[in-house]
Amino acid sequence: MRTPCQILILLFLILHSPVFSSSSPVAVDPETIVQQVNEKLNVSRRKLGFLSCNTGNPIDDCWRCDKNWDKNRHRLADCAIGFGKHAIGGRDGDIYVVTDPSDDPVNPKPGTLRYGCIQKDPLWIIFSRDMVIKLKQELLMNSFKTIDGRGASVHIAGGPCITIQYVTNIIIHGIHIHDCKQGGNAYVRDSPEHYGWRTVSDGDGVSIFGGSQVWVDHCTLSSCHDGLIDAIHGSTAITISNNYMSHHNKVMLLGHSDDYSPDKSMQVTIAFNRFGEGLVQRMPRCRHGYFHVVNNDYAQWEMYAIGGSAAPTINSQGNRFLAPDDSEIKEVTKHEDAPESEWRKWNWRSEGDLMLNGAFFTRSGAGASSSYAKASSLSAKSSSLVDSITMGAGSLNCKKGARC
Repeated sequence: MRTPCQILILLFLILHSPVFSSSSPVAVDPETIVQQVNEKLNVSRRKLGFLSCNTGNPIDDCWRCDKNWDKNRHRLADCAIGFGKHAIGGRDGDIYVVTDPSDDPVNPKPGTLRYGCIQKDPLWIIFSRDMVIKLKQELLMNSFKTIDGRGASVHIAGGPCITIQYVTNIIIHGIHIHDCKQGGNAYVRDSPEHYGWRTVSDGDGVSIFGGSQVWVDHCTLSSCHDGLIDAIHGSTAITISNNYMSHHNKVMLLGHSDDYSPDKSMQVTIAFNRFGEGLVQRMPRCRHGYFHVVNNDYAQWEMYAIGGSAAPTINSQGNRFLAPDDSEIKEVTKHEDAPESEWRKWNWRSEGDLMLNGAFFTRSGAGASSSYAKASSLSAKSSSLVDSITMGAGSLNCKKGARC
């Protein structure tokens, strides 16, 4: 009996094979036929709108195979996964084009990045060309904004960087963020109608302070004064995905302090990222809330990879951990600021993680899946697929008219 796949192939051949006038037999290589049929079936699927690049990365498979991505930029907003999947950014707004890399923190000019980011209406912000933007003070985002670096090489570097404070629905995609400095003790505008005095900022690459519905995707981050991406003060509904991070000490802080109870509702997804060379610790460091660390690639660390305090729930699934050669720092985890009698109650689990070069994860708390319901945001892939899933991590070199 023929399988359904074989029947499908035969039907396809009958419908699509040419009619030959000669009665002589034609030599046919079965493998060639199968290859041709598969190619035609794939073309048919694409024509039907099944835009899958088959990388296994559900975000990338959602948009990267569309050669007209530049004409369909807003479609990216429908591709998020995890706890930040409802972040629509500027999906419902106009395109705003950054043409000027200069910066004025109080009176920004039209065409600059700051001018677009502070507007009240939703905006999808893109860039006319490659540029390096050295901000004079931290960039205060307004709600419903997307910063989309696709099609240009955009660096925010050498000054204060991005702050997402008490706003919602932010997408940051496809930019380089590095060498961020502290700012503050200055006036900074946060809307067309308001500017105010800012105290000294931390010097993070991306600082999320009381923000929600935030998605940071396909960015390349390194060498900032404090954290690369920090989320504190009641921030929640965040996805950090497909980023490449390197050359930094305190990579990612999630949770303000052990005493700040509003962070107990924090939910963050960390997925498909590559934690590269020169990283020391906090990938992430968590407090209080619920954290899904899934299908990331950890290429060594100098202290630890995943840590926390104040009883966070950490759900580590399908990651690849390559431990350093130093025998003293093989442990992936670090339970901080508590005696063992206390941290043994915290819910930290490792499920399907690949441990290389002696890496090990110290589990704690309950083993039951129900204990991790609030720290589960998507289905993990096998850790054997991490290399292909994270292959495109970081800012992409996208060209108009071609797949990204």
